Amino acid sequence: MFEAYGTVDRVSVVTDRETGRARGFGFVEMSVNDEAERAIAALNGRELDGRALNINEARPKEERGGGYRGNGGGQRQNRRW
Repeated sequence: MFEAYGTVDRVSVVTDRETGRARGFGFVEMSVNDEAERAIAALNGRELDGRALNINEARPKEERGGGYRGNGGGQRQNRRW
């Protein structure tokens, strides 16, 4: 689909670590910026297999907190959820 707008250098489909199934997004790398911009403009919002595509330039990954690390003391706490 992207090759209609220029040379595609690399494609990466993001998969779930546990199941190995595609997570519904990926990355397409194109070496010529103008070609990539044309592809984004032409393909964003286009329907594929009944779903609208959301195509944009990749943004840097947001820094996330370290995740849940428990109470740090290794002791179990009783909590209501």
